[in-house]
Amino acid sequence: MSQATVAPGGTVAGRPQPQTTAEPAGGPFIRHAPDGRRAQYVASTGFSGFLSNPTVSMPGYCKGYRLQTLINATNGGTGPTITPDFPDAFYSLVQMKDAFGTQLITGPGYAALKEVNLYSGQFGTDLMRDPINSPVQTAYNTTLSAVTSVTFSRYLAFEFAKAYGVISGANAALLPVLQLNTAAIGALASANPPGSLSAQQTLDSDFYWLPSAPTDPPGLGTTAQWVYQPCNPTVPSAASQLVQLPRLGGYLTMLVLELRDSTGARIDQYPSRPKILVDGVPLIDTLFTTWQEDLAISTGIGASAANVASAAGGTQSGTVPVARPAGTIGMNRKTSLSQRDFGLLDTGEIFLNTNPGTQLEVAGYPWGTISNAPATLSAIVGQVVPSGTLIQGLPEV
Repeated sequence: MSQATVAPGGTVAGRPQPQTTAEPAGGPFIRHAPDGRRAQYVASTGFSGFLSNPTVSMPGYCKGYRLQTLINATNGGTGPTITPDFPDAFYSLVQMKDAFGTQLITGPGYAALKEVNLYSGQFGTDLMRDPINSPVQTAYNTTLSAVTSVTFSRYLAFEFAKAYGVISGANAALLPVLQLNTAAIGALASANPPGSLSAQQTLDSDFYWLPSAPTDPPGLGTTAQWVYQPCNPTVPSAASQLVQLPRLGGYLTMLVLELRDSTGARIDQYPSRPKILVDGVPLIDTLFTTWQEDLAISTGIGASAANVASAAGGTQSGTVPVARPAGTIGMNRKTSLSQRDFGLLDTGEIFLNTNPGTQLEVAGYPWGTISNAPATLSAIVGQVVPSGTLIQGLPEV
């Protein structure tokens, strides 16, 4: 009786298979570094708390952190009145720093999480520009005496163009630091706050694997920074004046303005025809309504769907899939390829180059009528600080 033989080159069952994800040498970084994700930690905090758990290393280059928050609460005998900035205002301060202490994202929760995600294009495009459209997002049940919960997911992004802006994540001694301060109970409800509350944070990291070929991501060491700062001076009701923005020093990708009255409420009392001046020279002189239209064209923020007038009374009807938050407006510099902002697909050709001596101002002649004056204009500015010369064109190609 003859014995069966194994054909030359055959694979014996149980033998480990060869690694098949390697690409031939050559080409861009992203060809050799697939996307990955790993868990960082799960933690719990309440109101007026502080969270700064250490992050852990990952086998590659970190492009951002996903923060998912679950809030559990029990309403009192009267249903709470939820604040307009909820749920992002659960965090009174968000600080994302690199291993050397450079502030990458800094600001109150609403600005650092909601506004940066919405306006930057680093989180998503189209409907998912706004994280409130995420399938993760749930609504708070304000029914009296109800046991309720709300979940929301936000992204803390480093990557501002494909593979550009990432941070080395494999060295456990050189990892980013995320610090979260949680707010007092009033950040959730302006009236009838819940009787009890707890929260759980789940942090994951998105990264590119260590490449299978000897190549680095483009411009390693370049960072995209979002820092929230108040402008000066404050704005009296119907004042005719200039307001100075904080000094910058990088390549500006998006300028987000936020106007709040003396009670902290976001208001839309911008000038009917605002001006943006760079070193005293008007860069933009436009109707505020046209500025909103520009924003809708480039990002979709504020654009209406099926916006038609009814036959009786001429009432407009329709939906705004990605709403512009009241009191905020953005000047977009990520339209190098088109009048459309494509998120991580941009060449950087029209980023606004600034230095520490550059003075940006917003002029209003006059500003709007402010019931609770004075108002404070704040800016959260997306600026790229390159490690050398800014890479323009498509760095991943």
